[in-house]
Amino acid sequence: MAESFAWHERAGAFERLTPPWEPVRVVSRVGTIRDGDVTTIQMKMGPIRLHWIAHHHDYQENVQFADEQVKGPFKKWDHTHRFEEVGSESKLTDHIEYILPGGAFGRLLAGRITQRKLARVFAYRHRQFGADIRAHLKGRQPMHIAMTGSSGLIGSALKSFLTTGGHRVISLVRRKPESPNEVQWDPAKGVVDPTILEGIDAMIHLAGDNIAEGRWTAKKKQRIRDSRVDATRHLVSSLSTLKARPSTFICASAIGFYGDRESKVLDEDASEGKGFLAEVVRDWEAAAREAESIGARVVNARLGVVLSPQGGALKKMLTPFRLGLGGPIGTGEQVMSWVSLQDVVGSIYHALLSQSLRGPVNMTAPQPVSNKTFSKTLGKTLRRPAVLPMPAFMARLAFGEMADEILLSSTHAEPTKLIESGYNFRDRELASALRWMLGRMTEPEMQSVHA
Repeated sequence: MAESFAWHERAGAFERLTPPWEPVRVVSRVGTIRDGDVTTIQMKMGPIRLHWIAHHHDYQENVQFADEQVKGPFKKWDHTHRFEEVGSESKLTDHIEYILPGGAFGRLLAGRITQRKLARVFAYRHRQFGADIRAHLKGRQPMHIAMTGSSGLIGSALKSFLTTGGHRVISLVRRKPESPNEVQWDPAKGVVDPTILEGIDAMIHLAGDNIAEGRWTAKKKQRIRDSRVDATRHLVSSLSTLKARPSTFICASAIGFYGDRESKVLDEDASEGKGFLAEVVRDWEAAAREAESIGARVVNARLGVVLSPQGGALKKMLTPFRLGLGGPIGTGEQVMSWVSLQDVVGSIYHALLSQSLRGPVNMTAPQPVSNKTFSKTLGKTLRRPAVLPMPAFMARLAFGEMADEILLSSTHAEPTKLIESGYNFRDRELASALRWMLGRMTEPEMQSVHA
């Protein structure tokens, strides 16, 4: 129970508990969850942006804490988090007292909508917290970890996960550092002052130019390559100057290594494919393997299509699909090896802890689907038709070379190493994963969290 309570006191707890479909962000914090501490968040209600200021009170270590709205959308809001031991486990109960603005009219207009929204939010929060705390309880002593790309989609989620688990994370940033947990680096040169990284247990390297942003001109392709291959070499070179070097080096990679392979099932032993991305990933992984010379265990995290409404491919799809303009691309038969953002975070953490894992590791869900099935499933989740296809020639006109290597390419990657090493996927099946990340979960799914 003490660890469950401490989890809520650590940096990143609010971010981990915020559902991905909610447009909410922390503006400022004074303290954590103790009496008198204040958290200010920005939220969006339709086109309106407003601030919610929460004042913390009734703090009792390992027992409870509460937050009261002093400014926000409710007339009254008081939320108490209670912790108790139940056998060998801990139980978290959220008790909320709230009053909607507008009196009887407000209750009539928004009463049931608010209840349903809160039910979805807290079902997500309990599922997320339960999965996170179970993962951390399997871990070892707190680690000291350095990370590039910590402000990106994957990096920000991973950083919050690690800090709530009690690990210290140092972010490598390009700008001037603003805290003791930041160190400046230049992807074209390496870390400005590597001595700050002395004694880190692991290096997680996620930085790289966005391959899906802009057409692949010659300059863009060079940026994609340099930001991965050269930047990785410079980073490893910086780590080699340390006296106490990291024992683990986890470097982002991609299933683009396999190229377009139609329906062929590809595990980590499959050969390299053809194309620009395959060549970049090959050289990227080779650059990461140079960390073996400094005594590090190297893991190449071959990521599939990472799904989250907060960024990446899914975020770009949501607007046309919500408008009923979505549909398959090309024939729709190409295989999509997808993975939820939560399973990317979980897989990387699993790789940190699993000393037997090394080399390429496919970080994809166990049940890939065709592009046609993906489109149909997303449309059904959003309750919209998904029957308007984008012909291959239109994709090529719009995106050029990128269309053939990303949108029209078929890669059936199998997460063999993750499964064999005992990783427990949070999201194995696409329809359920989309419901949870888009706030469309069913009543049985929500009830199962509290069972």
